[in-house]
Amino acid sequence: MSLPPIRSGTLYGVGLGPGEPDYMTLRAARVIADADIIAFFAKRGRPGHARTIAAELIGAGRREMPLIYPMTTEMPADSDAYRTSLAAFYEESVATLVAELCRGASVAVLCEGDPFFYGSFMHLWRRLYGRWPVEVVPGVSGMSGGWTRAAAPITWGDDILTVLPATLPEEALATRLAATDAAVIMKLGRHLPKVRRALETAGIADRAIYVERATMADERIMPLTALAGDDAPYFAMVIVPGEGRRP
Repeated sequence: MSLPPIRSGTLYGVGLGPGEPDYMTLRAARVIADADIIAFFAKRGRPGHARTIAAELIGAGRREMPLIYPMTTEMPADSDAYRTSLAAFYEESVATLVAELCRGASVAVLCEGDPFFYGSFMHLWRRLYGRWPVEVVPGVSGMSGGWTRAAAPITWGDDILTVLPATLPEEALATRLAATDAAVIMKLGRHLPKVRRALETAGIADRAIYVERATMADERIMPLTALAGDDAPYFAMVIVPGEGRRP
């Protein structure tokens, strides 16, 4: 079956998978190869994870558009200042993208994992969908890469899977963990100590697996109980495999 063509004046949200370039889809690779402009989110002074994943497909001489976050963890995510600053950033990014789309350029926005799963691209999509041609190219999610690399089938039989951001309050984490069969806790970072306590309160700490940078060169996977210290990168997660029906 032939893949759809790359269209001029179209914005593409391209899911790149969990980190290893080989996990990209054929559609993602083709859009990256054919798009007029390659856009990507990044911290100031850094290339960005998505740009690094796709580096081999971009090559020299391509037109690139870094979308530089105004901040990352410098202020609380639930503060008015944080929301105002990010909203302005996304509005400015959309204006920049639309200017190129109006000129007939196709723009591929690189996204770690899947664009519609906790992805920054969703904030662009929400502002442009219905107003401009937008195609989302799904990708293997980071959590799928995590449980696969950990050799930990996540759900069996009728297991219910709950995906939680580590940014939730500790009590909310513990309550939801106690009520589910399997879990993935994303966006770990500085929230690791709180997550440990919530898992212990829920009585499932012994089943928890720590996964850091799944499928990447510096991948680390171990039982959470074996992890020393309270530091973890943002791109780390904890997975709790289900124990359901196994004929």
